[in-house]
This record gives sequence, C-alpha cells and structure tokens, in this order.
Amino acid sequence: MPENQKTNFKILTLNQISPLGLGRFPEDNYKVGADIMDPDAIVVRSHNMLNMKIAKSVLAIGRAGAGTNNIPVYALSERGIPVFNTPGANANAVKELVVAGLLLAARNLLPALRFVETLQGDDDTLHKQAESEKKRFSGVELPGRTLGIIGLGEIGRLVADAAIKLGMKVIGYDPNITVESAWSLSAEVKKAHSIEALLRNSDFITVHVPLLDTTRHIINEKSIGVMKQNTIVLNFSRNAIVDEDAVLTGIASRKIKFYVCDFPSQKLQHQESVITLPHLGASTQEAEENCAVMVVNQLIDYLQNGNITNTVNFPNISMERESPYRIAIANSNVPNIVGQISTDMAKAGLNIHNMMNKSRGEMAYTLVDVDSPVPQKVIDEIALVSGVLSARYVPFPIR
Repeated sequence: MPENQKTNFKILTLNQISPLGLGRFPEDNYKVGADIMDPDAIVVRSHNMLNMKIAKSVLAIGRAGAGTNNIPVYALSERGIPVFNTPGANANAVKELVVAGLLLAARNLLPALRFVETLQGDDDTLHKQAESEKKRFSGVELPGRTLGIIGLGEIGRLVADAAIKLGMKVIGYDPNITVESAWSLSAEVKKAHSIEALLRNSDFITVHVPLLDTTRHIINEKSIGVMKQNTIVLNFSRNAIVDEDAVLTGIASRKIKFYVCDFPSQKLQHQESVITLPHLGASTQEAEENCAVMVVNQLIDYLQNGNITNTVNFPNISMERESPYRIAIANSNVPNIVGQISTDMAKAGLNIHNMMNKSRGEMAYTLVDVDSPVPQKVIDEIALVSGVLSARYVPFPIR
C-alpha cells in the first residue's frame, strides 16, 4: 500500500444530523462526531460557518440541505474545496408547506384563529360571537385561480403539480431551467416569457430560486407595482429574495393581500397581513433523513473516489474506476493546466489509463487514473503548478 494512500477519514458534524444518514459512513473507515479535530470533511445544516476557522485538513463540506448561505463558498473554492448540497431531498417537505401557506392565506385562517382565541363566555355565547363575525374571514377557493411560480427546480415543479391537482392554473418562469427540469414539468404549466408577465397575471405568487446577486429582492417595489390588487405572495426560498419594506408598502396599498413566508424578522412581527413561520421548510423527519443520506453518500464517493455530484462550486464529474491509482485535482479554469499535469506524470514514468476534465465557471476539476502507484513527490509537484488549488491521491476503493 503506498505511503500516501488514505483509507481512514474523520467527519465533523456541526448540527444534529440524522443518524440514518451518518450511519452510512462505514464504521471501520470513518470516525464521526461533533468534537472531531482536523477533520477530512464537515457535515452541516444551518450552523453559521461564515466566520469559522476551517482546518487545513478539510477536503469537503457537506450541507444537508439546499441553501449554502451559511457557508463561505468563495473562500473554500479558492482552497479547492467542494461544497456539496442536497437539491431536491427536502423538496416534498417544502412543497407541502407551500400548499399549507396557500390555504392559510386563501381562507384567511390565521386571522380567523386569532379571532377565535379572543372569544369568551359559555358555548352559546361563543357560538353567537363566531356566527356574527365569521363573514370578516370569508376567503376564496383555489380552483380556477392562477398560481405564478418563479423558479422551476425540484420544489417549483412539485408545487406546480400540487396546484394543478387542486384545480389551479399555473404560470411558470425560469430563464435558467435545465433540460431535465423542462422534461419533467407538467404540460399544463404555461410558460411566462418574462417575470413581469407572470406577476401581472397571477393571483398567487410563490418564489423558489436560490439567493444570488441576480435574485436578491426579486420581489421589490417595481415588481409589486405590476401585480394585481390583493395578490398573495409566498416566499419559502430565502428571506432576502423579497424586499420586506416593499412588501409592507404593498400591503398598505392593497396590492398584496397576504405575505406568507418562512423567515421571521422584526419588520414583519405583528403585521396583520403577514403570516410568518419559523423556518419550517425542511423540518420534517423525512426531509432531514433524505438530506443526510444524500449528502453522506456524496461525501463518501468524493473522499474515496474523487467523484463529484451536487456541489454549488464544482462541476459534476464521475469516472468509473478502471485503476486503483487515482489523482484528483482542483484548479482554476485557465489554459494548459491539464497539459502541465500530464507532463509531470510522464516525467515520473506514470502511464495515464483514463482521464476526465470538466469545468464550471472559474473552477475546473480533473480525475486521472494511472497504471501504477503514485509517489507523494508527484502529488506535491502537481500541487505547485500555477493555478492548481488542490491535488490529492485518492485512496483505493474501500471494501
């Protein structure tokens, strides 16, 4: 066995992670816990890592969820560290919460609940008060109403399917929709050619996009101005997707009837037409288990084989093992790095059996299988190539 081959890994957990997921780490080769020093990988849910000192030993971060705003992705990319996430693993949980939000708002259920809590007296008195005031909470039914969905990824597609089954008309807008997502989207979803067209024609609007510079405050004063009167807006994506000041102004002008979201804030507290939930999107046993299992499987495949599936900063790349001797290299996406890597291997007398290189934006990643063991000196030389961010000798598959 080569001296530089690693067959045991240490995994640090920063939150309570489902035992069903953590149990997938093979006990003979992995040590997992909340007090691990010098970990090879970190598994995290909502823990804020932005100001955390991340050990030099770390090879990967696994986020048991979709959003990575709590992780310093850019800084990790500069170190050649992939940040894995689990898109779609919590999609059903979020979909169900969106449907609950639709019904809460459409039927004025929260104001009705608050009213009932104020009633006093015997049963006869309570009944009379309820009957005399119930008209204040009259709502609308969903069939025939139009739901506009901004973002047609895993969650957006599930929401669309649920809304159609409830008898709603659905308009979708997603300029970055993938071919896979497009194929799995119901034919009943009408495509909006602009976000303005969607806003103008929807009775309900729900947003399911990641928080990026281009999506921050996508619901703002201008976009609210395009909406119908008494539109219901739902945000189970990220809080900064919506400009809260603009929403409160929209409520005051009756452009917005209800704002339903999963992100409490001081501005939204005690607002009559705001329904705020305590970030329940993925808070189901099933979603937590799905996310944990998915991210652990991805980390194992990366640590043991160098393969990458579902990261926010690296290309997806998976190469079947044809040799037990593999090198994994992360580098800036600049010319001639693959050529320099090949030259270093040739100088060391290493025959390349198979190679795969993929890029994503400014990041590139290369897997190389060779026919003989790789000395540590070669790994060190590759790591010194200008533009290479990390290079490691990936262990043999652990049996």
